[in-house]
Order: sequence, then C-alpha cells, then structure tokens
Amino acid sequence: MKAAGYYEELYRTQIKCTLCPHYCTLGDGKTGICRVRKNVEGEMFLNTYGAVSSMGFDPIEKKPLYHFYPGSIIFSVGSYGCNLHCKFCQNYEISQSGGNSFDFRKLYEPRQIVDMAAEQKGNIGIAFTYNEPIVWFEYMRDIAELSRREKMKNVIVTNGYINPEPLEEIIGWMDAFNVDLKAFSEDFYMSQTMSKLAPVLETLKHIRRRGRHLEITNLIITNKNDNKTEFTEMVKWIKSELGADTVLHLSRYFPVHKMSEPPTPPGTISQLFDIAKEYLNHVYIGNLQTPEGQNTYCPECGHRAICRSRYDARLEGIDHKGRCSKCGHQVLVDL
Repeated sequence: MKAAGYYEELYRTQIKCTLCPHYCTLGDGKTGICRVRKNVEGEMFLNTYGAVSSMGFDPIEKKPLYHFYPGSIIFSVGSYGCNLHCKFCQNYEISQSGGNSFDFRKLYEPRQIVDMAAEQKGNIGIAFTYNEPIVWFEYMRDIAELSRREKMKNVIVTNGYINPEPLEEIIGWMDAFNVDLKAFSEDFYMSQTMSKLAPVLETLKHIRRRGRHLEITNLIITNKNDNKTEFTEMVKWIKSELGADTVLHLSRYFPVHKMSEPPTPPGTISQLFDIAKEYLNHVYIGNLQTPEGQNTYCPECGHRAICRSRYDARLEGIDHKGRCSKCGHQVLVDL
C-alpha cells in the first residue's frame, strides 16, 4: 500500500474520498466503490500500488486511438479496480475484483514499468488502460512523471468519472485521452453503471479546453443505448461542445458479465455510423468487420489519408506534417 491523496478528514477516523464524484465516505479499514482506495486509521491508501494485472506492447489503434501517432506501438499497463460497476464490463475480472483478488506476488516499481517500456524500439510511450486508471491515481502519476522525463508519450483510456481537481493534475502528465462515453442518458448511467453522466461530459469539455488529444468510444448495446434519437443528441452535443473533428469510435457489444442482451446487430451500427457522419468528420467502427468505418478520409476533399486493416495502419494519403496529400488540409496533428 502507499499513501494516497484526494480525501477529506471527517469524524475521528472517518474520511471522504474526493477523487471522483461518488465521494465515498469510508470508515477505518473500508474501501470505496473502487475497492482499491482504503481508509487506514483515518488516512487514505492505495492498496494496489505496484500491482499489475496485465501489460504488453499494443498497436496504438487498439486503445483505440486512430489520430494519435497512427501506426505506432505503445506499452500498455493495467491494474485492478474501477469506480463504475458496469453490467456490461468487458474486463470485469480485473475491474470488479475484490480486495482478495489482487496479485501481490509480484509488485512493480514505476521505474521498472518505464524501463520495460523503453526496451522496445519504436515504442512511443505508455498507455494506462485495461481497468480504470483513475482509481490507481498515484501509481499512474509516478509512472507518468518518469516516462515524461524519458520523452515518452502518456495515454489514458478512461471512463472520465473524475472530479475537476485531480483531472487537472492528470492533464498535466497526459498527452492523449480516450474517454468512454457510455450513453447520453442519466437513466442509463445510473441503472447500468451506478454513476452519473454529467461529470463525464464535464471531463470531456475540460480535456478539450486544455488542448489534449481526445477521442471518444461509445459501446453500442442492444436495447440499452441504441436509440437513434438519443444517439443523435449525443453526436450533436459532441459537435457543439467538442468540435466536428472530435474522433468517435462506435464499438459493437457482445454479451458479457451481467449483460445478456444479444450482440449489437451490424445494421444498427451501420445506421448509427451514418447518423454520426452527418455531424462529425471522423467516425470509426470497432469490433465489427465492415466495408467502411476503419479508414481516415480528408474531411475537406474526401481523399483517403490512412488505410486500416484491423490494427495495421498505412499512412498513404498524408504528408509528414499530417496534411492531406491531395488538398493540403490538416487532417492529423499528432504524428
């Protein structure tokens, strides 16, 4: 365990966590909703510091990030716990693990993680992913600060359920975000994730204001968040609040964890893709092989800038500065 921040002292040994909008009140010896931040005699500790559930080198497109150094690789690392309880969680074995499930047989110091990341030639940096990185805030911070000194890029794949102050601190270390916008309904967030939509929207707006690279993933779940009217409102909000160039990934759902709805019909994904393209310049389809939805096109002239096959990306229609090779429009910034 390691001492953690973002909490307030209440009565005697009782404390309140201020890391995320749950504001968990913890008695001595108790953990929050995330199961990893623990009250020890009136002080907050991270009980998974150094505990790694998975790590390895991935294509950056697997995060998914399609407009951030496309075609590169990145070292991915994950731990345990999450501050949401999504019924459809695809990594529930690690995100919903209880305190006795953590693997403490091998703990990794931040320097070890950074050194492993540096071993692979061409690796651009470290991605904090797999479970929710926000809940292992201090471990992520210590790794990210070291990797930044080594001139590496830092990427976070997150649900965006965090309070403004710690978010601002994270933004100081991160180069790119992929935020999972699970739906555009408070009812969905409460019933399916035990959280709220509004803080996630504020997170997205704050990341955009601070100028960090931002992409959004929306997992389309059969009969849960596939309403066309609601979806249209979501993409309209993205365009008005974040900009038409905001990258949106539409991901196909498959039954997992506590969710038994059938897999998302390909036709539903196609229809929502067409709706999103009316408002946003860069929309992609994941977890489904389709004739369209993977390549990047210049929004100005329609020229194909990047051709993708699964996680392989070929930068065939842009120059070294990310401009369309046909009309000169700036398609990408982070190359």
